Amino acid sequence: MLALVVIALVVGYAVLSVRWVGHEPGWYAALPRPSWQPPPWVFGVAWPLNFLALAVAGSAVVTSAPTGAALGFLGVLAASIALALGWAYAFYVPHRLDLAAILLGGAAALTWVLVLVAGRQLTWAGWLLVPYAAWLTVATSLSVGYWALDRRGRARAGAA
Repeated sequence: MLALVVIALVVGYAVLSVRWVGHEPGWYAALPRPSWQPPPWVFGVAWPLNFLALAVAGSAVVTSAPTGAALGFLGVLAASIALALGWAYAFYVPHRLDLAAILLGGAAALTWVLVLVAGRQLTWAGWLLVPYAAWLTVATSLSVGYWALDRRGRARAGAA
């Protein structure tokens, strides 16, 4: 039963992320890019694999862990997903790059906690989540980079 909750969380995460990321593509295309941003195709490969890793590792952990540990894992997973979705919304809909960077930083931090919690139950599940946690860490640096570039651009526009 708890595995279905994990699947529902991950599917909800994927659906809402796609919805908000595609909200206003012209706005995103016009943003100056941080120099370390990967090419667009990397995102198309990484995100499905991240969602799959979350679903597989999460389902395995909650199925094999004692109830208390399983619920703890679900709590951290849900909080991490909520913050990541908050980032997607804040970044792409109202274009609050400052808030988005903070939210994604929180999601990345919680995802590293998730790696540890999963690894205590099933070592392989913890390791399976490491690429996702690393991805969110890099994404956080990109989000901060977008925020910094946007602030500089606004400062220059205001000085002109």
